[in-house]
Amino acid sequence: MNPARVAVIGARGRLGRFACELLADSAEFEVVAQLGREHDLCSVLRECGAALALDLTVAGQGAVHGRLALASGLRVVVGTSGVSRAEAAELDTLARARALGGIVVPNFSLGMAWLNRAAETLASAFPSVTIVERHHERKRDAPSGSARDTAERLSQRRGGIPVPIHSVRSPGLYAHQEVLFGGPGETLTLSHDMLGPEAFGPGLLAALRFAARVEGVAFGLEAALPAK
Repeated sequence: MNPARVAVIGARGRLGRFACELLADSAEFEVVAQLGREHDLCSVLRECGAALALDLTVAGQGAVHGRLALASGLRVVVGTSGVSRAEAAELDTLARARALGGIVVPNFSLGMAWLNRAAETLASAFPSVTIVERHHERKRDAPSGSARDTAERLSQRRGGIPVPIHSVRSPGLYAHQEVLFGGPGETLTLSHDMLGPEAFGPGLLAALRFAARVEGVAFGLEAALPAK
């Protein structure tokens, strides 16, 4: 079977470079375009022959690039922070109108996906829930998209009660998140530590496989993973 052709948007960023190297070693996918700021996104997406667009740009650009990719006839994986559920729902509507598919992924780490599943199970078991997220000093958005995603999930499970997030940016950190549950005389902490971009590899491949076969745009890596 021929590999699926992928256009990587944001190919010169840290995650974009990692994704291009990962896909170069995969028999399932072929990178046919590596896009940066200097490219005319619509023109390249329409002319490069890609079936999938993988957006790995900066916070705030994911929904815009997702709409452009779908309008250009490509399936889409948005791995950029800051895409809201309302924006993901808009992408879903656009994709279904074109018989296309995709997924919005706040975090490609399998560990974060499983942390979210566990946290949702515990959400209503304790009176207090707090999220602490710590990242390197180069991360622009605070709170992180991953922390906001976790907070929204838990808030829904807790009847709309907001879940506070505390953000730390410091040299020496990479990507770390804790969910602290508190009750009378006890606490329970779920913790996830990412030490390098390698943690994104399995989830990134799973998201691309998922986007290649579905209709509509899902939200969260969990959609691309085996059921609970």
